[in-house]
Amino acid sequence: MTAQPALAERRLPGRGLPPRRTWWPLVELALAEDIGPGDVTTPLVVESGRRGEAVLEAREPLLVCGLGVAEAVFRALDPSLSFRAQGSDGARAAAGDVLATLSGGLAELLVAERTALNFMTRMSGVATLTRRFVDAVAGTGARIVDTRKTLPGWRALDKYATAVGGALNHRVGLFDAILLKDNHIALAGGVKAAVESALENAPSHLKLQVEVESERDAVAAVEAGADFLLLDNRGLDELRDIAKRLGDRAQLEASGGVNLDTVRAIAETGVHRISVGALTHSAPGVDIALEIARPGAVPA
Repeated sequence: MTAQPALAERRLPGRGLPPRRTWWPLVELALAEDIGPGDVTTPLVVESGRRGEAVLEAREPLLVCGLGVAEAVFRALDPSLSFRAQGSDGARAAAGDVLATLSGGLAELLVAERTALNFMTRMSGVATLTRRFVDAVAGTGARIVDTRKTLPGWRALDKYATAVGGALNHRVGLFDAILLKDNHIALAGGVKAAVESALENAPSHLKLQVEVESERDAVAAVEAGADFLLLDNRGLDELRDIAKRLGDRAQLEASGGVNLDTVRAIAETGVHRISVGALTHSAPGVDIALEIARPGAVPA
């Protein structure tokens, strides 16, 4: 099977959303499940064709992410909508900051409101949490790396949000890197046998990473030809010993038990990367609201 192209590991904030085809079906599904056969509330109080303005407003400090997706949601119901972002993804916002000003059909704005906010609050939540981890290891030389523990169907958007937060996208899927985990190793008969078997049959352009559970296995993996080591749930002393011994021979990635209280100490052991599943499986949504301007008022 031909390897599929991955989201670039070097994707930077400001380079735009992933290809529309990777997330637009989510927008269609989300709108369909929310609207169903039709919004029964809005037509009762908002006459068809009435136009006005609204703002998207941060209700807490956050890192902005998902403006383009939110715009796409609103435009799905009102193609003539004017959407004027006050910044870009990756910008920091304080409570009360206006993130975007919208002008269009008021009924359409209300119908699209929750779906648009659901995308933005999750994406900004992931980006905000990611930036907290990135800031926590600043100056150590270690990079924060995301994982495949994403919301099903949301891989492209979750990975984009972590990149906006400053993390390195790694292993977008099973197709773009080789990772021998404990079960692979057990079935192959050990670390050395697993690495040698993988290298014998692997496409030459793919890097090989091995999960190891001891310094002895780490040495065996590197000597067999592994490019990366995944050091899962290793203590700080063991991480330091492995980094001192193998840090110039392989990329070292620590994982397991990583949180904002522990990540700095892990980074200071000398590992090159720290993977954090919580970036995408446990990021709390942030508080963003849509406010309709009063008749005759102009949004700030």
